[in-house]
Amino acid sequence: MRVSDDRYTRDRERLDLALRLIHHEARTFTIRQWTGLSDDRIRKLYRTYVVDHGATTVLRHRGKSPRQPAYFFRNPDINFEAAQLASLLVLHGLLVADSRGLESRYRVGSLESGALFCRVYEAYRELHAPAVISFEHAWFLLLALARRDEIGVVRCAACGGMRLRDLLARQRPSCVTCDLSGVFAPRAPSPAAGDA
Repeated sequence: MRVSDDRYTRDRERLDLALRLIHHEARTFTIRQWTGLSDDRIRKLYRTYVVDHGATTVLRHRGKSPRQPAYFFRNPDINFEAAQLASLLVLHGLLVADSRGLESRYRVGSLESGALFCRVYEAYRELHAPAVISFEHAWFLLLALARRDEIGVVRCAACGGMRLRDLLARQRPSCVTCDLSGVFAPRAPSPAAGDA
């Protein structure tokens, strides 16, 4: 194999990943981070392969990517789906558990990591139709879990499942699902002998 053949293959993989990210409605900045393509090239790809082919369901989002961890704790449904997404990130090897929490195993700019992250998001979307968590929110969740300063994961004391934990809030022993279903209700203090 000649060097030029290898270069062609990498360019083709870069374009394929960019198109995949466009179909997941990733922002231009996110696509640029994963692929290294210029903003102009990304816009041309969108026009050529999405707009010209009549795929009107693919939107282009403008502005900054989501950066609020409170989004994942907004309601029980989002929290549950975010915990499942975190589990998929661990199962696919983008995050690995260690003694301090989760450690990242991905590299931004790596085509392999980008393709793996797309597979994780696609698996999440197969579990939840329609998906509540956007691609950009999923990307933020991966970043936040890897940073370990706002969001972490712990096991639920009631069901043993993985749940997200807001590291800046008070610790709850059980997940939102177990709280709502009444599986894990804290015991009321027993009355003192003198009160009876």
